[in-house]
Amino acid sequence: MPIRKAVIPAAGLGTRFLPVTKAVPKELLPILDKPMLQYVVEEAVEAGIKEIILVVSPGKESIAEYFQPREDLERRLRESGALDLAAKVHQASNLARVSFVIQAQPLGLGHAVLMAREAVAEEPFVVILPDDIIVHSPGALAQMLEVYDRCGGGVIAVETVGWESVQNYGVVDIGDQGGRVGRVGQIKGVVEKPPRDQAPSNLAIVGRYILPHAVFDCLERTKPGALGEIQLTDGLHLLLQTHQLFSYEFLGRRFDGGRPLGLLRAALEFALDRDDTKEELMSLMATLSLERAELPDRRRHN
Repeated sequence: MPIRKAVIPAAGLGTRFLPVTKAVPKELLPILDKPMLQYVVEEAVEAGIKEIILVVSPGKESIAEYFQPREDLERRLRESGALDLAAKVHQASNLARVSFVIQAQPLGLGHAVLMAREAVAEEPFVVILPDDIIVHSPGALAQMLEVYDRCGGGVIAVETVGWESVQNYGVVDIGDQGGRVGRVGQIKGVVEKPPRDQAPSNLAIVGRYILPHAVFDCLERTKPGALGEIQLTDGLHLLLQTHQLFSYEFLGRRFDGGRPLGLLRAALEFALDRDDTKEELMSLMATLSLERAELPDRRRHN
């Protein structure tokens, strides 16, 4: 079946960005002039996704409102001659059909995905974590859909990380190299944040999944872990008993938008790639570097 729907879990508290996330959902924090959520929605639309299902916590319904039309604002911008800004506002409101479901309690990523069951219905779908910003053309999701069409099973995005970092990620087990062809591997198991000496590989799961609707039954059967949360990786472990899953090492650069410095780095990298911001940013960075170098001398004289 064609993939038409994307589930984007966005119910987290954004504790690493407090206090700003008391009032602004983390997913709407900007990378230059667009919220990071819009970047992942655009990636989904590029891959042919028609419907976006946001899973939000109570009080975060404003996330879905960002994608609603603002004809009054567009009209005022056009009347004032700000045609470029009016076009940007119009684009954000017309990317895809956006709806939301509520995750009433923070019971884990697997539980958040399960909340979208009725909206997804009996279709394969994708899960996108908005914290993971991936830059490439074609996008990571479009690359994964090509693997899905070719291999006929679920697909999970992965990237190679240092062995000293594997305990921070879910990782996949693809056995020996016989289970891998190019960037694609057949998954034999998944493990959530294993100790280094128990990790089956250093292929870390990144926030892109293509999954059959059967995963919902698996998540229903998944027992909560020590923190009372239902982990998506545990649901995937059950799914492997009846369905094939493949790992895919995507092409592109990934930025961790879940951390303040990760979001800052993404903004700097994006600004360096844009013609309208590159020169000004490079000049600003040179000035800051010079000022920082002179700072100790200023302190001595004061």
